[in-house]
Amino acid sequence: MTTLLHSATAVDARGERPDAWLLFDGDTIAATGSGADRPAADETVDLSGRWITPGFIDLHGHGGGGEDYATGDRAVALAAHRAHGTTRSVVSLVAEPVEVLEQQLARVARAVADDPRVLGSHLEGPFLAESRRGAHSAEMLRSPDDATVDRLLAAAAGTLRQVTIAPELPGAVAAIRRFASAGVIVAIGHTDADAATAHAAFDAGATLLTHAFNAMPGIHHRAPGPVAAAIEDERVSLELVLDGRHVDPSVAAIAFAAAPGRVALVTDAMAAAAAGDGPYRLGSLDVSVRAGVATIAGTETIAGSTLTQDVALGLAVERLRLPRSEAVAALTATPARILRLDHRLGLLASGFAADVVVLDDTFAVQTVWAAGLRV
Repeated sequence: MTTLLHSATAVDARGERPDAWLLFDGDTIAATGSGADRPAADETVDLSGRWITPGFIDLHGHGGGGEDYATGDRAVALAAHRAHGTTRSVVSLVAEPVEVLEQQLARVARAVADDPRVLGSHLEGPFLAESRRGAHSAEMLRSPDDATVDRLLAAAAGTLRQVTIAPELPGAVAAIRRFASAGVIVAIGHTDADAATAHAAFDAGATLLTHAFNAMPGIHHRAPGPVAAAIEDERVSLELVLDGRHVDPSVAAIAFAAAPGRVALVTDAMAAAAAGDGPYRLGSLDVSVRAGVATIAGTETIAGSTLTQDVALGLAVERLRLPRSEAVAALTATPARILRLDHRLGLLASGFAADVVVLDDTFAVQTVWAAGLRV
C-alpha cells in the first residue's frame, strides 16, 4: 500500500519546506519532494493549508487516557497519546519492589515484540534519592548493586531503553557503568547531587538528565548543581516537561538557549493525560488531579503531568518563541538521537519511518500516521 501526502508545509529539524509531498510505502517514507511533480500512489491525501512534522517521540511517560502503562490497559494509554501526535513511546515505570519491576519489564518486552511503536522501558526508580523522590514511595527506593542490576537487565531482555539513577547513592557509579555497557541510556535524576558528582556520573557513562530542574537542586550562583553540569557537558541531553507548571517558560527558554539541540520535550504524563480530573494511582501512591494538575493526594507534590506533546509544541513556539523547526526537533530528532534511533526516526526523509503528524496553525492535531497506518 502506497500513500501520498501532498501540498503541506513540512517541518523537521532541517527546517521548513513549503508545498511538500511524502510518499509512504508500507511503514517507510519511500520518497519526498515538493511542487506538482509528484508520484502516483494507491491513496492520495491533499493537506493544503496544513503543516506536517515527524511523529513525536516521548522518552518519558507513565500513562494516559485514564490508564497507567504499568498496571492498566496500555493500549488505551498509548492510543490516547497517539491521537495527540506521539507515534513512538518509551514506557516509564515508577519505583516498585524488584520482583514487581521484573514482571513489568517482561510485560513491556512482550509489548515491544508486538508493536514497534513501543520503544522499550524506562526505569524511573528504584535507584533514587529519598530526599528527592517526588511521586515515588520511599519504601520502594534502594541503592543499586550488581545483582539487582543484572536481574533488571535480564527481565527486560534487551528492551530496557533508559534508567534514572541518583549518582550520589552507594554503588551508583558502578551501576551507571554496568547499564551503559549493556546499551542502556543512563539518566541522572531524583537526586541531591552537586555538580562534581553529576560530572562524575557523566564520565561514567550517563548521557541524560531526567526532567531537568524537577526533583533536583536548582542552579545557584555558587552551587551550580546537576542542571548546570548537564548544560556544560555536550555529551549530555536534558529532558524537559514543558507544560507551564513543571518549569517556568522563561527558565525553559534558558535551557534551550544554553543547550541547543540537546533538549528533549517529554510528557512525564500519568494516567490523567488526555483524560480528566479525579483520583488516580501512580505506582503505590494515590494521586489527585485538579484543573489538570496531578499531585500526591493530600500534598502539593507534583505527581507527573497531564501533558500531551502537541501542547508542549504549542508552548515551545508561542511562549518560548522558538522557531518551529527547533521546537519540532525537541519532540522528534533530539529524542531519536538520544535513543540512538536517529537513522530511522525523527525526520521527514526517505528511509525513515512513516510517522507523520498533521497540524493546523493553532497546533491542533488533525491526522496522525504511525508506521504508515492512520491512527
